[in-house]
Amino acid sequence: MSFPCISRQYPLILASSSPRRKRLLEQISIPFRSITSDVTENCRIDDPKTASVFLAEKKAVKGHAISGDLWVLGADTMVAIDGRILGKPGNKEDARKMLSLLSGKEHRVITGFCIINPALEAVHSEAVSTLVRIKKLKQSEIKNYIDTGEPFGKAGSYAIQGVGSFMVETISGSYTNVVGLPVCALIKALISVGALKKRRAIYRKTS
Repeated sequence: MSFPCISRQYPLILASSSPRRKRLLEQISIPFRSITSDVTENCRIDDPKTASVFLAEKKAVKGHAISGDLWVLGADTMVAIDGRILGKPGNKEDARKMLSLLSGKEHRVITGFCIINPALEAVHSEAVSTLVRIKKLKQSEIKNYIDTGEPFGKAGSYAIQGVGSFMVETISGSYTNVVGLPVCALIKALISVGALKKRRAIYRKTS
């Protein structure tokens, strides 16, 4: 069964209200509409790749139920270090503990994403991992960064594309994956499942 490709008439449904994911899709000129999937991000799965894909699939399914017969994208980003999965901080103390744990170490940022076709079939699920090393942080730097308010709503309590860039020493892998959506892997997946035509994969504006 074939379905219409993503276009202005048939936009991709992003099952997320994340401004970072919306900005990334805007940068690559993919027509989309954002909806809030309203899925609890708590997950008892220990493996971060499996957990991120599981939550992405839940968000995509919920997004399809709201949007109807369109292509849907669900995504979930998490940070993993020393066998622990770090979500979003609930308060300043949570953020302080997370940033102290990341200080001077390398960690993984994992984004799982799921594409569901208009017939409610999960046609592609994938988790992309990026290694990020954080410099040794002074407690004053942690406090000042938390006071900006940026850590809240971010997995691991930092935003690589914002003020938090000051703490990132090195990165190995997809930068956009750390922001919240592995753009290169996503475009390949959309083409492979027939949601995006190959000629739409060449964009005149990417930033």
